[in-house]
Amino acid sequence: MSLVDCRLQDSLCARRRLLSAAMKPLLSLIWSLWFLLLLGAGSLLLLVHLQDLSEAVQQQTSGVNVLVAPRWPVEEEVERVSAAERGFGAAVMSQANSGLVFEVESKLPITKRHRKLLLKHNMVSSSAPSVGEEEQLRLVRLQEFRRRLLREACAKYHPGVIKRPVSVRQVSRVFVEDQSRLLYCEVPKAGCSNWKRVLMVLGGSAISTRDIAHDVAHYANHLRRLESYDRAGITERLHSYTKVLFVREPFERLVSAFRDKFESPNSYYHPVFGRPIISRYRANATRTALHTGAGVTFREFVQYLLDVHRPVGMDIHWEPVSQLCHPCLLRYDFIGKFESLEDEANFLLRSVGAPRNLTFPDFKDRNPLAERTSSRITQKYFSQLNATERQKAFDFYYMDYLMFNYPKPFKDLH
Repeated sequence: MSLVDCRLQDSLCARRRLLSAAMKPLLSLIWSLWFLLLLGAGSLLLLVHLQDLSEAVQQQTSGVNVLVAPRWPVEEEVERVSAAERGFGAAVMSQANSGLVFEVESKLPITKRHRKLLLKHNMVSSSAPSVGEEEQLRLVRLQEFRRRLLREACAKYHPGVIKRPVSVRQVSRVFVEDQSRLLYCEVPKAGCSNWKRVLMVLGGSAISTRDIAHDVAHYANHLRRLESYDRAGITERLHSYTKVLFVREPFERLVSAFRDKFESPNSYYHPVFGRPIISRYRANATRTALHTGAGVTFREFVQYLLDVHRPVGMDIHWEPVSQLCHPCLLRYDFIGKFESLEDEANFLLRSVGAPRNLTFPDFKDRNPLAERTSSRITQKYFSQLNATERQKAFDFYYMDYLMFNYPKPFKDLH
């Protein structure tokens, strides 16, 4: 091989080496892009598979579909509410979080859409609405507002709850009336005794609410709980029945429960709750008090309520509604308030087609001579506590205050 040939070959080799060195970054970039594309496609397939698997596991393990659509006469308005109304609800949430009292329920605007909803359900005439019809329109708007506010609170503080399966325990306080297709969650001290009477009349086990004694309403087993149905029965009723919840101002409900269970003779609450409360929180308790459990003070009761190591468990009469009835999970269609109980209960009864002669009873059959617990009486009881105790009690019921739009009962709360 001549010297010229050798030089030419060396030049070609050098050029090949340069070309190879220049191509390496480009090839590396191409391989990286291919790898990322394959990884992305694989991740997408895996995500779809996991979602399908999650849904399948929920259906197999719970047997209860929790995607419950509202049935009461509001159709899909909750999902199609205007941007302005969404801003209105957000403003209420902001006010609630900032600690400001924000009364809005009596000032809610009525739109043409609300009137159309009532017309569809034959609850108003097609002519100009009367005074009574205007009130019905206001109540429709009020329900829309309460559901939206509850949904926003749930989305902020309990995100993802709606996608969880419903357990039997979570519907254990829900009563069923199949003829009127009603589900009612029992909230003690918020009109539950009279609601049970109404359900019994609707179901045909009684003719009049006034004929039903207190113990019959609570202990005669005339009403069926949702937990007693099989999985298919629970699912079908959660989907298609009107789910009803009535709430009460939390501090007022607490004082009402205390007065009923500890200031009146009671063969269950005095020994079961009174004895351990007095034993734990009263210094130098007398032998009689330790034996009978009578005479528990309101401060001792609140100490028990706030104790993370309670000497005796929680009770439904003072358990927060947010834990008792699981409003974020069950998505109630009708949210009524004890403060306007008769008007709202009767409006609900008319909307579900109850007999015209059936109205919500207003009588008080337990301790009928005692004055009903009011905001004035509630303030009197809570004045026995110091500011720290009141704040802790407010924190205990905070979600109830927020979810159901109750203002702070004391100005020094935060």
